[in-house]
Amino acid sequence: MFQFIVDTLIRTADLSLVALGLSLVYGLVRFANIAHVQYAMVGAFLTAGGLKMGMPFSLAVLFSALSCGLLAVLLHHWVFQRLIRAGAANAMIGSLAVSMVMIALMLGVEGSAPVSYNLPVSNILQWGTIRLSADECWSLGTTVAIIIIFNLLLFFTPQGRSIRALASNRELAAASGLNANAIVHTVNMISGMIAAVGGSLIAMTSSAYINQGNDLMLPVLAAAILGGLGNPMGAILGALLIAVTETLVTNINWGGLYGEEMVFMPTTWINAASFVMLLLALLLRPYGLFNKEVRRV
Repeated sequence: MFQFIVDTLIRTADLSLVALGLSLVYGLVRFANIAHVQYAMVGAFLTAGGLKMGMPFSLAVLFSALSCGLLAVLLHHWVFQRLIRAGAANAMIGSLAVSMVMIALMLGVEGSAPVSYNLPVSNILQWGTIRLSADECWSLGTTVAIIIIFNLLLFFTPQGRSIRALASNRELAAASGLNANAIVHTVNMISGMIAAVGGSLIAMTSSAYINQGNDLMLPVLAAAILGGLGNPMGAILGALLIAVTETLVTNINWGGLYGEEMVFMPTTWINAASFVMLLLALLLRPYGLFNKEVRRV
């Protein structure tokens, strides 16, 4: 039971930072940026590049985050800002095209082989039946710290109030003297940085690979929709619900039904189980589980 909780928290950490950034940007630009998940993939490879250049891991992650934040700003300024004028549907389709271009470029630069970080072998910590690597502890701690800092910035600073005001009513915020374009670019910078950190943390416990963004796309979108698109904190709770579902699917032993000692569901069923949960939730709450927060924020 305790190992199930730990596995769920680890998967939540994998999804929450990317889902948080996706939902944050949606709150201002009102379209789901499919290319956002590729910032995690690019960030993972940039961190690997920083390590190859001899940077300490923390500095490599910072380099990766700043680079992806700048990339997110440039793509919004040169591409998405123009697509939005043609409508949210066009912008979303355009973001899918940008996502494919990013994958093709990274494939040309890095190749198709996964890249593992050259880090010391992580110690395995064990408390009773609970097993957790030191890298997973570090990843969980970093994720929690980022979420806390993000909350403090969003709800207890003038800049955070400006972001929430713009998300709530763009016209009124502009009439109040807020620089909408500057705020949107700042939010894209922050979301790109957070996604890059999320991708780097995932790669730290596995590897950086080309399909990392694609593998994150479905569960991250599900988490953001469950939490209510535009509600960053709801996206984290949505990530927790998706993580519970995925971990439950892979941990239930169905052996008793088949007269076998151990029978588990194929891992290919994980995304299907997550989307069954998403479908059921949206049938009951069409705007997500936390739609009240979306309308207010």
